[in-house]
Amino acid sequence: MDSGAGRGGGSNPKDDDSFQLESGGYHHDSSNHHHQGYFSGAAVRMTLAVFVVVGVTCLALNQSAYPTQFFQRSNSFASGPKNLSCSLSCGTVNQTAVIMQHNVSSPIFHQPPNSPAKDDEEENNLEKTLERAAMADKKTVIITTLNAAWTEPNSIFDLFLESFRIGNQTQNLLKHVVVVALDHKAYSRCLQVHLHCYALTTAGVDFSGEAFFMSQDYLKMMWRRIDFLRTVLEMGYDFVFTDADVMWLRDPFQRFYRDGDFQIACDHYWYNSTDLNNSPNGGFNYVKSNNRTIQFYKFWYAGKDYFPGKHDQDVLNMIKFDPFIPGIGLEIRFLDTAYFGGFCEPSKDLDLVITMHANCCIGLENKIHDIKMVIEDWRKYMSLPSGSERNLSTRSWTVPRICG
Repeated sequence: MDSGAGRGGGSNPKDDDSFQLESGGYHHDSSNHHHQGYFSGAAVRMTLAVFVVVGVTCLALNQSAYPTQFFQRSNSFASGPKNLSCSLSCGTVNQTAVIMQHNVSSPIFHQPPNSPAKDDEEENNLEKTLERAAMADKKTVIITTLNAAWTEPNSIFDLFLESFRIGNQTQNLLKHVVVVALDHKAYSRCLQVHLHCYALTTAGVDFSGEAFFMSQDYLKMMWRRIDFLRTVLEMGYDFVFTDADVMWLRDPFQRFYRDGDFQIACDHYWYNSTDLNNSPNGGFNYVKSNNRTIQFYKFWYAGKDYFPGKHDQDVLNMIKFDPFIPGIGLEIRFLDTAYFGGFCEPSKDLDLVITMHANCCIGLENKIHDIKMVIEDWRKYMSLPSGSERNLSTRSWTVPRICG
């Protein structure tokens, strides 16, 4: 206690002499002035030397403890405006990727092999995946998102793939599908079926299990999807986004509108493709990459903060009336359920149907049961000769059965 107090209180005479030397030794007489100046300069140099040595030592210790962070910071400064531009345009996707990198050793999340680890690597890998999957125009892809629960054998993913195989002129579309895997198991399953796969994990959230409707994980999954799709648009790619519980039975591109920037399926359709009172469903949409759609997706994503606790579809129903939409010149088109139907409002004529969505259906097992019925209905329809006999024999669906 005593020795510590002496050091802290400055009562040590030697410490007092040091202070006098540094301040010019003004308490000594003039006969010692020459020596006072000499010792004053030496003390200053010695003090500076001590600070330099201590500083270098601390820096070296910090460098050895966090070498990656040091070089990351150095590289970010060296790259200058490029990184600044990315931070402005890449938005939350890249911020999340940085958090993912920091938590790469988390026991909950493990990055799949060849999955993105850094911001630039994420973009590069995504760019290559989209490039490989693009159609003949080199800018259009089909995107779906999957987690482990939907990739179990004989689950949603298998039924999704089966619909492409048994659909009318849909087989070739399968090679343009990009599966965005939300966890390691979904990523591995995608690789097994040799599709275009992209790993998109989110720090602090385990998406591997069934995300129950409106649960916190469900909301995070939905909003993560919106932000990711905005990134795809910024990279210059048009896309058809499809939930994996949408069965593809005919080629949808023949029914899309030429003048629509953002085209979306409906839970309920009121016979007018421009009527904002239609009830959109975010599980199937066709979006063209341009400044209008990029601004729209940013606006849509920002809605999660203005309407907390709402999912993307609820927010879309709110913002579709906002003056911001016509202000940016966005052309919205709602897709007729006669062609793009679902369990909410099934298409009534199988000669017209393009997709069938297991919407208005809560619970994975319920979805699987009724989707299997969709597949069976379609097989029966396609087994009949084309013409009036086919249409009269199987006019419409036998679903929904458990759903709806």
